[in-house]
Parts: sequence; C-alpha cells; structure tokens
Amino acid sequence: MDNIQVKLITIRKAAEILGVTPLTLRNWDNSGKFPASRHPINNYRVYRLADIERLLVAIEASKGTRLNKKAVRRLIVQHLTD
Repeated sequence: MDNIQVKLITIRKAAEILGVTPLTLRNWDNSGKFPASRHPINNYRVYRLADIERLLVAIEASKGTRLNKKAVRRLIVQHLTD
C-alpha cells in the first residue's frame, strides 16, 4: 500500500495565500463554502494545499472579469464540488 502524504497548512497560512483573513476562512468553513479539515491532535483548522491550489486556479481563471459577491460564492461552491 502506498503511503500518500497530504500537505496540510494552517488557517493563517491559507488566509495569506488566498489574500483573505483567517476570520473569512472560519466563516467559509462554518457556512460550508470552503470547509477545513481538523488537525488530529489539537483539532485546529487546517487546509489541504491541493484544495487551496485548486481555488487559486479557479480565481486566476476568472481574472479580467469583475466578480460580485454572488459570483465569488458560486466559484467557491463550484470548487468544492469538483
């Protein structure tokens, strides 16, 4: 069986990468828009780097067009269902 390592990052680092605040990520997690995983030892929110990268790719793909809040929400929901 292959031992697959999943790269996890803290909420602070994820917020920095995405250009939002940790509070925004907490709100997205609580509302189900961009759920976090939980660290098995301390139960802190952590994010898979691959999920962050997919969201960034989707955001970058939408650049050039101005997105309103509704479009951003759709983008996040679409990312979660892929």
